[in-house]
Amino acid sequence: MRLWATRIGAGVPVVLCHGGPGLWDMFGDLAELLRDSAALHRWDQRGCGRSVREGPYTWERTLADLESVRRHFGLERMVLLGHSWGAQLALRYTLDHPERVSGLVYVSGTGIDPAATWREPYRRNFRARMGGRMARWSELEGRARSAAEERELCVLQWSVEFAGNGMAYARRMAKPWFGVNFACNSALNAEDRRTWGTAELGERCRACAVPALIVDGARDIRPRWAVDSLAEALPDVSRVVLADAGHLPWMEKPAEFRTAVTEFLIRVSAGQ
Repeated sequence: MRLWATRIGAGVPVVLCHGGPGLWDMFGDLAELLRDSAALHRWDQRGCGRSVREGPYTWERTLADLESVRRHFGLERMVLLGHSWGAQLALRYTLDHPERVSGLVYVSGTGIDPAATWREPYRRNFRARMGGRMARWSELEGRARSAAEERELCVLQWSVEFAGNGMAYARRMAKPWFGVNFACNSALNAEDRRTWGTAELGERCRACAVPALIVDGARDIRPRWAVDSLAEALPDVSRVVLADAGHLPWMEKPAEFRTAVTEFLIRVSAGQ
């Protein structure tokens, strides 16, 4: 099994965990923002993007793959930066291996309560922001699609992830296009529903001493109060909410995002 991975920049070692599940690393803009202050390690998760499409698609395997990335690059300790579903991945690895993580940057996640607590507000916000694009999205979502239609569906869906100019940003996300691994998405989401939001997860977060930064876009369609559960549980956490930004805040508010993360990396480096 071969995983795609690359490294750019110099400074604090940071491993990036992309969202999904079933998507690929879309951190080109983010890596350019941070390359002067960090060594950015990017990778495509198992079955996704430039990595070989081969299971199993499980939490156990995905966490082991992240550990393989750390070992491949020879990192004794690292900062983990995870986005969306990748924020959950970064958090879980941190809870399992706090001695290997010097800091956690949790971007646009959904906290540690069960997904049922925020799903309905999310769906309402999705429909509202989709607006006139909803009819075409519903048509495509409800039937078999060609490869071109698959890309069109994703661009339409991703367009709601931004506070403004959504279609232009969504088209940027789709370049290059590698195709969504829906089998991976389905398997890992099903496991999430069985294992996320437990009392044990909250207890583990409260016992975690790793410094953490939570970064949100204020206009993410996932309700930001969902993240309160994590912010209240972690003992060493700061939180930055970027106005007029959605689910990918580094694309809409690059300067503010860079400042927040860079200041956290300086703090982490000073504490090592």
